[in-house]
Amino acid sequence: MKVIPADASTVMLLRACPDTGIKDIEVLMVRRNHKSSFVPGFHVFPGGVVEPGDCEAAIERFIRGIDRASASRLLHDMKHPDKALGAWVAAIRETFEEVGVLLAQRKDGTPVAIRTEEGRRRFCYYRQSLIESKMRFSQMLEAEKLILPLDRLHYFSHWITPEFLPLRYDVRFFVTEIPPDQDVMHDGVELTGHIWIRPSEALRQYEEGILDMVLPQIMTLEEMKRCRTVAEVIDSVRKRNISATLTKIQRIGGKDVEVMPDGSVFESRPPVYAWPDKED
Repeated sequence: MKVIPADASTVMLLRACPDTGIKDIEVLMVRRNHKSSFVPGFHVFPGGVVEPGDCEAAIERFIRGIDRASASRLLHDMKHPDKALGAWVAAIRETFEEVGVLLAQRKDGTPVAIRTEEGRRRFCYYRQSLIESKMRFSQMLEAEKLILPLDRLHYFSHWITPEFLPLRYDVRFFVTEIPPDQDVMHDGVELTGHIWIRPSEALRQYEEGILDMVLPQIMTLEEMKRCRTVAEVIDSVRKRNISATLTKIQRIGGKDVEVMPDGSVFESRPPVYAWPDKED
């Protein structure tokens, strides 16, 4: 039976290389728990499934920069257009839950800063409450008088997990610069590690078998490695026409390989997907 992919969002958080002698960017990558049911132990970007609360009408009063109509136009191929705005909200919520970075701002336009000990404790409480479903995201925004500047998240790409796999996701990739005065802290449950890494270095480590990644991350890094600044990455997004990438798993030469829509073949190292009883 074909599994319907769940709508999901992921965020590439970028920053300039801390080493001022290197003109390049770094991207945040997180390592999935080895016990995860989906790509265990692999490095991905933070993100997750779009939840009903991300799409509720109550969330709209906390949003700036993109409204429901414009979100639907940008994500014109979303199965449920009424959920389009939720893809942006989910991207922010999941980034906060997974790595503790909150892409929000005060009503005067200043980015949220989580630097004081009291602030860390307060937002840690919110984060844990969201993870445990004891609080809605909108409740936290209300309590802290925050708004979500959705126009700071730039739509980068669209990937769909291959058909006939037991877990599938219809994922919207977004890119943004990490806000100042916030620290990354992976959740320790879904994610067991994180690194800031240059795209070219991540690809080198993948080729050498040091860093395990899946095709959407690899292709994304291939695109980003051409840019030397965060501004260049964001500028490249504004010029692109985004369509969904749905790959296929085929057996070629006795191996299960992933085939891009243009016919190019990708052999995972190590293999992510396998159909031991299927010949294709």
